[in-house]
Amino acid sequence: MKLDDGDMSVNRSYIRVKAMLVVPDPDGSRHLVSVNAPTVENPAGYHRLVGGSVELGETHREAIVREVNEELGARIVGLNHLGMIENIFRFNGEVGHEIVALYSGTLDPTPAEEGGTLTESDGSVVPVVWRPFDDAGLTVPLYPAGANDWIRSSLNA
Repeated sequence: MKLDDGDMSVNRSYIRVKAMLVVPDPDGSRHLVSVNAPTVENPAGYHRLVGGSVELGETHREAIVREVNEELGARIVGLNHLGMIENIFRFNGEVGHEIVALYSGTLDPTPAEEGGTLTESDGSVVPVVWRPFDDAGLTVPLYPAGANDWIRSSLNA
């Protein structure tokens, strides 16, 4: 069974392993994120990088390829491992803990400029949007929070 941050039945009493992808748009000013429902901690909702849980017997590289195919029906081009992020967070008052393998790459096909969606493991469909790399003016947070440092350093590269 795949688990997702939006699933209220997720057992958060253990550390989960995830793989997530930073997907820049063709001009390099924005990256793809899912738009998630409000939580106690984020009443306006939050953005999350594309990706999900690593399944038993699967590498994090295999997981990100599978997740992107399942969620977006896309293939990753130029997959590059950026590093690992430890993410300790609260979700509706409960503590969660995950280790995230962070990747970058582009998608084929490229998601729509507007109106794009992804399909979660439970069949729910959520919007995806292009979030500016320079997100200082945004009030909607990006998760995993540790990814912000990788994303901001890409602006200076």
